[in-house]
Parts: sequence; structure tokens; C-alpha cells
Amino acid sequence: MRYDIVIIGGAIVGSSTAYYLREEGFSGSIALIERDPQFAHAATTLSCASIRQQFSIPQNIRLSQFTMKLFRRLKEEFGADADIGFREGGFLILASENGLPILNANHEAQVAEGADIVLEDADQLTRRFPWLSTEGISAGSYGRSGEGWFDAHAMLTLFRKALRGKNVDFMTATVIGIERQGHRVTSVSLDNGETIEAGTVLNAAGPNAGKVAALAGLALPVEPRKRNVFVFEAREKYADMPLLVDPSGIYVRPEGSVYLTGGAEPEEGDGPADPQDFEVDWPLFEEVIWPVLATRIPAFEAIKATRAWAGHYDYNTLDQNAVIGPHPKVKNFLFANGFSGHGLQQAPAVGKALAELLVHGGYRTVDCSAFGYIRVAEGRAFRELNVI
Repeated sequence: MRYDIVIIGGAIVGSSTAYYLREEGFSGSIALIERDPQFAHAATTLSCASIRQQFSIPQNIRLSQFTMKLFRRLKEEFGADADIGFREGGFLILASENGLPILNANHEAQVAEGADIVLEDADQLTRRFPWLSTEGISAGSYGRSGEGWFDAHAMLTLFRKALRGKNVDFMTATVIGIERQGHRVTSVSLDNGETIEAGTVLNAAGPNAGKVAALAGLALPVEPRKRNVFVFEAREKYADMPLLVDPSGIYVRPEGSVYLTGGAEPEEGDGPADPQDFEVDWPLFEEVIWPVLATRIPAFEAIKATRAWAGHYDYNTLDQNAVIGPHPKVKNFLFANGFSGHGLQQAPAVGKALAELLVHGGYRTVDCSAFGYIRVAEGRAFRELNVI
């Protein structure tokens, strides 16, 4: 078998790229390889499924703005039944006095990109959200529009269904080898014994991306990191609650009649996840998250945890930012990796950008040059400060 483009990873990044390749007029053959076709352990489906414009660098803001525009014309793009349950509830990112300089700098970058974000002091926040305790808080940035949360499964399903009529071959397999001849990759070997000749290979393997790159003899500082999401009930229902991020890194947001929370994993000792470890770390909720929630939202002193899940996401150890585009020497091997927690919201934009690069020879809609691999080769961080 031979394919013009082989995409390794069929979740949201890989599926978005395949979709936009066809939308941009690519007529060659495409193979979309996914080892977990039910996406039971995919970063896409185990995420907290949110979208924000509150980043520290303009390029990340632009990527999410593209996806936000897509959300606003979802039915036009995917049909009258298209629905991902998007709730435009906003983000509220809180800062202590020590964190205020970064919050201010981030806000300036966001406003410069046209994001509808307001910066408010503790008194203003209390007036806006009477249920909020601003103990230890100097200010917060609040997204009045263009931010919120949605159904990750529904979003992935939209793209996967849209591909069914676009002549894309879906394959269920694990990539176990990538053959290189000089400065080109030539084929991909699968665990079912098949070998696929490839004109171009795109690494969209999520948390497994570092291992996939290594199969081609390429270094990529991306590894799986385990993250827990907890669901809890509370008597109080706050219809105006945004996705709130405490200075500790712990977040909480409403989800229908319940709430989701997470972000308690300590930086110290946070390393590569065991690929088989999807066990929930319940002590994080009891010992770390709950005390923070009770301080920040006094009504949450009385809550009841109901369920939880653990997932892995693709963490870029260099700078917590995506690596996008071709390898500078092995030019037919492309990266779409290392999003460090914001891949789901940026996947459509990255898929569009890579499709433009492959079809037209350059980025047109969102310039992703700053995310190129060359910084990895040089060990030069392009750091995103607003990682949640």
C-alpha cells in the first residue's frame, strides 16, 4: 500500500488535518491511523473540553480564535444537526499580588489580539461574582465572550463523520516502525504486519508523539502527563460561573447540574505517565482541591464528589507549547504535537494551517511558523505562561 499522506493519530488533531486537506483541495490519498478507535484513552475525549483566548503569546490566541469562529458557524460547516453543546461561560483567571505582573502582561497581549477580556480588581470581581471570595486575590481576568466549554466527544464525532465522504482511509493499528532513507521518511510499519509507503508522514499521536518521532530517529520533547478530573455536586448552582482558575492552578467549572474540577497535580515529581495508568488519584481531591475550593467559593465547603477520570495529555517539556510543521531536515515528516493541555481547542486551526502548508506551500490563515521544530533543535524555548 502507498499513501500520499499518512497521519499517525486519528483523534482531533489528525482528523482535523485530514478534513482540511480535503477542504483545501488535496486530491491525493490519505491514511488516518488510530490505535484506539473508541478513543477510550485519547487526550481528546478525556480532556476538560474548554476553549479560551487567555494565553500569553499572540500565536496561541490566534489559534483559539480560529476555532471560536468555527464554533459560531458550526451548522454552516457541518450541517443543520451539528451541535457540540458549546456554552460560552468565559474563563476567570485569578492572580495574587505576586502573579499580577504576568496577568497584566497577558491581558495586554490578549486585548491587542482583539480578545474580549476585562481585567478587574478584587472589589470589582466581588461585585460581578458575589459568591466569590477574593481572599489573597489582587485581580482577575475575565473573558466576557469567546470562551467556554463544550462536548469533546461531539466535536471529534463531527470531524470523523465529515471525513466519511471525503475518501480518507481509516486504519486501526499501532505504528511500530518508520523507515527513513537519508532525509526522507519512506514507509510506516504497523503492528498487524503491514507496511505502508508514505509520501508524507504527519505525527498527530498526542501523548505518544515523542515515541512516534523516535521511530523516525527524531527527538521530540513530548511525553504523556497524567491529569485527573473530578466531578462533584453542590447545593448551590451558579448560573453565572465561568471556568475559574485559582492562583494555585486548581480550576472549577459548572457542567449541567454538577461541577468539574482539577489541576491539583504538583509540579514537583510530575513526570512521564505510565502508559497503562489511568487510575484516579482520589487523595488529590480530598487533600488538595477541596480546601482550595472551600476557600475560594465558601458555599463549596459542603460538596460531594461523585465520580472522576484520569487521562494523559501531550506535555512539551521544553516550553509547554505546540510543535507544528515539518522537520527542518526530514521535510516530509511533520509535527502537530506537544500542545500541553490546549490541543483540543486549537486542533481545527492547526489542521487548517497544516493543510494550507501541504497544499499551497505556506500558511495562509494562521501563521504557525513560530511553533516550528527549529526551536526544539536549538533548545530555544517559546514559552506559554498560561498553561492550565
